[in-house]
Amino acid sequence: MSTTSILIKRNIKLFFKDKGMFFTALITPVILLVLYATFLGNVYRDSLTAGIPESIELSKSVIDGLVGSQLISSILAVSCVTVAFCSNFLMVQDKATDVIKDFKTSPVKPSTLSISYYIATLVSTLIICLVAATVCLIYSATVGWYMSLSDILYLLLDIVLLALFGTALSSVINFFLSTQGQIGAVGTIVSSGYGFICGAYMPISSFSAGLQKVISFLPGTYGTSLVRNHTMRGALAEMQTQGIPVEVINELKSALDLNLELLGQQVSISSMYLILITAIVILITVFILLNRYKKTK
Repeated sequence: MSTTSILIKRNIKLFFKDKGMFFTALITPVILLVLYATFLGNVYRDSLTAGIPESIELSKSVIDGLVGSQLISSILAVSCVTVAFCSNFLMVQDKATDVIKDFKTSPVKPSTLSISYYIATLVSTLIICLVAATVCLIYSATVGWYMSLSDILYLLLDIVLLALFGTALSSVINFFLSTQGQIGAVGTIVSSGYGFICGAYMPISSFSAGLQKVISFLPGTYGTSLVRNHTMRGALAEMQTQGIPVEVINELKSALDLNLELLGQQVSISSMYLILITAIVILITVFILLNRYKKTK
């Protein structure tokens, strides 16, 4: 077994062995689902129905399906990034406990160590997020199921990409952290703030025009929109089947951030994937360069 494989296995084991960290990362999406369904479900429902003209009747099952899809898209979009930060805190803990110094005195290359942290974080994040996705899909099935097999497959792709993005982003940020206090501070900021700036907690369309322009340059925004497009596509298609005008559906898509604009131009689904993948490549490149610079410094 290679050194990289041994270190990846070690990092994954330590993450799942830490019951507090693992339980927190695993239970957070479930808690969010309960909170969303309990407190935000009616808010989403009222906001949704307010955007539909009174002359148009929409079945309760479709409304429930739309609200449920919006809820799970918000949870999954946030979880893929926040769980990645939680999983990647092991890298900072090794610095805080001086374990990293032991690695540096061993024959292990810095690049090998960095790769092991990244892959271990990615694997741990994917495991937890796929469990969360299963719970969310079960919830969606109970309130109103309109997703097709292709929607689920695209959703899984979105989760993988967001996990890659979250792991890369957390790797770059955590590179500069070295104490337990810094871990707590960053964890609090990410868990409370990311959902707002990526459009998960509140639609970007509800923000001011200036803030919308700023947020449109953040890659996480497009990750959220991709998840939302694929969880809500079936319910929106059912709306059209029930005779809802296309204009009303398009307005609803814009209000829920399914249609996003960048520099005044609407961003297609393929362009959203391109933006997210480009951000992943850039962040991974930055992480590699940071480790290379530190090695030669």
